[in-house]
Amino acid sequence: MGNLSVGIAGSSYYEWARKGQIFVATATITAPVIYTTAAGTGGPLLWNNSPSNTSTVDAVILAVSAGVTVASTVAANLGLTGNSGQTAAPTSTTAIGSVASTYIGGAGVLPDCSVYSVGTVTNAGNFFMPTHTLDTGALTTIPAALNWVGIEGAIVVAPGGWCSVAASATATTAVLTVGLMWVEIPVA
Repeated sequence: MGNLSVGIAGSSYYEWARKGQIFVATATITAPVIYTTAAGTGGPLLWNNSPSNTSTVDAVILAVSAGVTVASTVAANLGLTGNSGQTAAPTSTTAIGSVASTYIGGAGVLPDCSVYSVGTVTNAGNFFMPTHTLDTGALTTIPAALNWVGIEGAIVVAPGGWCSVAASATATTAVLTVGLMWVEIPVA
């Protein structure tokens, strides 16, 4: 398979990036929904539909990032959720803001998984892993902080599963730019 570790003890993501297997997607999201709802989930919403594409892959989540454009008036956390049983494309989808391989100049390398800004999934998220705090203060009062959180492969989305950024409570006024980074590894 390959080493997903980073730092001195292991290799970097270089080998996966060089093979054109690491992807990033960005979505601008207004009012991220609570992870326990199926409707309007996303920001970005990754669906592993790889059996219906060219190859079967596991989508391994590497990192999530978030930038706040408009502060939330609801105290909430942002994080990752997901579930299985997604045999058809999510409904009520909105096109993703951007999706690309991190192999720049890699002649049209596209992911096998589908990614959307938001969509309605078959089964609501069955877990929540917080990654960011959504402050309720004005943007000028929120201290600047690192908004990149390494997941380092701790979440694997098998074919028929989905993973998305969601909130611990619907953040009704928040506007965020959210990024998701994953590697697609062929299933042996």
